[in-house]
Amino acid sequence: MKIKTILSAAVGAAFISSGAYATELRLSHQWSTKDVRHQVAQIVADHVKDANVDLDIKIFTSQSLFKAREQYMPLSRGQLDMTVLPLSYAGGQQPAYNLTLMPGLVKNHDHAARLNESPFMEAIEEKMAEDDVMVLVHGYLAGGFVGKDKCISKPDDVAGLQMRAAGKSFNQLLSGAGASIASMSSSEIYNAMQTGVLDAANTSSASFVSYRIYEQVKCYTPASEQALWFMYQPLLMNKSTFEGLTSAQQSALLEGARKAEAYYLEEAKKQDANSVEVFRNAGVEIKEMTVDEFQAWQNLAKETSYKAFVEDYPEGQRFLDLALAVE
Repeated sequence: MKIKTILSAAVGAAFISSGAYATELRLSHQWSTKDVRHQVAQIVADHVKDANVDLDIKIFTSQSLFKAREQYMPLSRGQLDMTVLPLSYAGGQQPAYNLTLMPGLVKNHDHAARLNESPFMEAIEEKMAEDDVMVLVHGYLAGGFVGKDKCISKPDDVAGLQMRAAGKSFNQLLSGAGASIASMSSSEIYNAMQTGVLDAANTSSASFVSYRIYEQVKCYTPASEQALWFMYQPLLMNKSTFEGLTSAQQSALLEGARKAEAYYLEEAKKQDANSVEVFRNAGVEIKEMTVDEFQAWQNLAKETSYKAFVEDYPEGQRFLDLALAVE
C-alpha cells in the first residue's frame, strides 16, 4: 500500500510538472513598462501572485519575446500563453478583426464599453475560439487628428492634404475624402511634419503626446464625445492553457482581469483628457468633432472602408451589421 501511495504521488507530481497546472505563464507585448497596456497586464499578474494559487505571469515587454505583429500566431499555437495587442494586427488570420480598427464604428469610450458586451463582440470571440484564443481583458484606446496649418474635423478638411493615418481602413476613408496618404509609423510623424512631408495626421492620443506632435501643429481634434479613431487592444490568452489551469488559478485570472478592465477604461479616458491639456498648454488650438461631422465621416466610411470590408470578406456584412447595431 505504501509503495502504491508513493507511486501515485510521483505520477501526480509528473502530471503537474508536465504543464497541466502551469506554474508560469509567458505574456508578451510591444510596449514599455510605462504604457497603460503594460500596466493592464501587470494588474493581472500582481493579482494572480497575491492570490497565492501557484501561478506566476512573466511579462516580456518591448517586443523582447515576439515582434509586435507576430504574437497572435504563437498565441494560437500555444507557444505563447498571453499577449496584449491591437487585434487588427491579426486581421490577416481572421478578417473580422479588421472591424476593431474601423473608422466611425465606435463613437466614444462608453460606446466602446457597450460594444465589448454586445453580440458583435460575442461573434468576434467565436472567431478567436476557432484559433484557440480567448479574451481576458477588453479595452479600446482612442485617437484624433492634428493639422499643421488648420483643423481637421470633417471630410472636407482633408481634401488635397498629405496625411498619415493608422490602418488600411483609415487610408481608404481619407483617400475617399481627397487626401493623399503617406505611410509611416507614429514615431515618424514629428519629422515628417517638420520637413513638410505631412500636412495632417491621425493616431492615438498617447502617441500624439509621447512623440511631442504638439510642437509641429496648429490644431488638434481630440477624442471627446465624438471620435473617429478607436482601436481594440485586448489582453488575450491561449484558451487551452486557461482551461488546463486549476479552478482557483482560473478564478484568480478572471478576478484580476475584471480589475484590469475597469482600470483600462478609466485610464483610456484620462489619456484623451491629458492630451487635450498638453496641446492646449503648448498653444495649439483645440477643435472637438461635432455630431454632424462624425456622421459625415461615417457616411463616407460606408462608401469606402465599410464597402471594401464587405467586398473582401464573405461574412463582412454580418459582422458590420452587428457592430452598427450597438447604440
